[in-house]
Amino acid sequence: MKEVDANGRLLFVEDDPVFLRVMSRALAARGFAVETAASLADAIRCAERADPLDCAVLDLNLAGESSLPLVASLHAAKPDCRIVVLTGYASIATAVKAIKLGAAEYLAKPVDADALARALLGIAPEDPIALSEGPLTVSQVEWEHIQRVLAENDGNISGTARALRMHRRTLQRKLAKRPDPVRPAGS
Repeated sequence: MKEVDANGRLLFVEDDPVFLRVMSRALAARGFAVETAASLADAIRCAERADPLDCAVLDLNLAGESSLPLVASLHAAKPDCRIVVLTGYASIATAVKAIKLGAAEYLAKPVDADALARALLGIAPEDPIALSEGPLTVSQVEWEHIQRVLAENDGNISGTARALRMHRRTLQRKLAKRPDPVRPAGS
């Protein structure tokens, strides 16, 4: 995928107002022409303007709605639009789906402005994540399974709870927790 000009039109979609304000200012200071949206509906309106976007940063979960459909529509409108998906609940299932829909990068929060700018510009990360050579823990396997079923249900919590044969509140508690991080081998 081609690299993006730092002066390109960037849409930053995030439902956390503080994070949105801080990161959009930081990216503007790095030369991006930043437009912001706090909801999926606002993001769609921004994306539908005549001037196509050069890049976009999308929070995966926008007040309970998935931004993945926006990935596909942005990519369809401009195939070389560089899209970065951010999430506080990273999973293999949603990462694969985002990349298949056209996202160039999938980053887990917290993320700093420099790492985000590098992702938008197509520059490799300075510190690539070391993958574990050992098996996943039970909580990590459970997390991945829940995330896969959640993705299959397009982010619908009730549908996911039914598919998992789990009470909705139990699922919500599990989603509020983060699994143990995958530790590099030997640590």
